[in-house]
Amino acid sequence: MRPGASDVTADDFRATQQRTVLSGIARLPLEVAYIDQGPADASEVIVLLHGIPTWSYLYGAVIPLLAGHARVIAPDFIGHGWSDRRDVSDRSLEAQARMVIALLDDLGMDRVHLVGHDTGGGVGLNLALDAPERLATLTLSNAVAYDSWPIDDMIALGDPQWARKDPAEIAEFVRGGLPDGISRPERLTDAWTEGIAAPYADPEGALSLVRNASALNTSHTSALTPLLGQITTPTLLLWGVDDPWQRLTDAERLQRDIPGAELIVVDNASHWIPQDAPEEFAEAILAFVGRHSS
Repeated sequence: MRPGASDVTADDFRATQQRTVLSGIARLPLEVAYIDQGPADASEVIVLLHGIPTWSYLYGAVIPLLAGHARVIAPDFIGHGWSDRRDVSDRSLEAQARMVIALLDDLGMDRVHLVGHDTGGGVGLNLALDAPERLATLTLSNAVAYDSWPIDDMIALGDPQWARKDPAEIAEFVRGGLPDGISRPERLTDAWTEGIAAPYADPEGALSLVRNASALNTSHTSALTPLLGQITTPTLLLWGVDDPWQRLTDAERLQRDIPGAELIVVDNASHWIPQDAPEEFAEAILAFVGRHSS
């Protein structure tokens, strides 16, 4: 398939999202938006977790490549994208991990192949240690780990003073940071850039993004460092080599620390690898899932 042929607009992508209300994550029930594509009776389920400041639209070019082979679930994290953006809940990695388990329970899914990008990878690490029975495989892609995060832009965004800024300024801040994570110029389209920023261009979304950034806590991965050797889930590290934020050295360290972890490095790809190199990304995941199918 020609690179980019499977891209969709953010509006079209959002129109395919489903919604469910989940309890037990926060004091109030929370509404979660998610993609559910591929055969409903597929033997393998792949769950895609995005990071900050993106939403499940990050995987817009990847999902069609995976959905012909497996059922694909891609939720928006709490406070991200079009999931519950009210200022009523925690948005930490641990809270997002609780959301993932609640969503799997809601959908009746026992074990899945989990793919985590950026902070979604941090959520994956927590799940691999806290709920390994729910994971058939774990793929970490340009993921936060150790004390590699939050990056300077996210630290700035988490300042409560940002809550007073105009939403248009916050959306522009998001758009302005995206090019540094793309290596292939043809993959940095206006439509994709606008689509990633779209949920944060209104007052509720802008405030929600500030709250998401303020919830970032390096301790939620650094505390896992001495426990990584306990991970038993087959693990793939899938890394865009040009990433200026979550660097290849951390992937190499994870490979040493997680027993049996495999590392695949994608050349000419950067942090937003699902958009930068969708074909290589999907191909690596399908091959890994295929080797560990039930």
